[in-house]
Amino acid sequence: MESVLRLASLSFSLVLQLVERRDANKSTKMEEKALEVYDVIRSIRDPEKPNTLEELEVVTEKCVEVQDLGEDEYLIIIRFSPTVPHCSLATLIGLCLQVKLQRCLPFKHKLEIYLSEGTHSTEEDINKQINDKERVAAAMENPNLREIVEQCVTEPDD
Repeated sequence: MESVLRLASLSFSLVLQLVERRDANKSTKMEEKALEVYDVIRSIRDPEKPNTLEELEVVTEKCVEVQDLGEDEYLIIIRFSPTVPHCSLATLIGLCLQVKLQRCLPFKHKLEIYLSEGTHSTEEDINKQINDKERVAAAMENPNLREIVEQCVTEPDD
């Protein structure tokens, strides 16, 4: 009986180790995907200033979260912080994030973009706008707005 218990304990221990290793590998994969996403958005230029969103700390590595949805699909959540709480261009920055990620990510994904909590005076309204696919599509039909977005998302060497 004692040897059966020892064997069961050993088996249980091995299963736990395998589960922990699998979870660690999955976590590492999500961190790598998050860095891949960050590499895409860090070079977006601010609509008003000659700086990138990374230089202004509007986006950081910590603002990107990736979750596995299964079947090689991922949920990407971006939480960005405008430079001031009344930033009039926060919606435009969100639009730039949407456009650049939709164009550049090489894997299947769903995208959610939000202002970091407490960073903008009209945070809730802006979050709704930048995650509304119809509003995003309508905004990109406006030639003036499309030109501004293109200037922000185009890489310097493009």
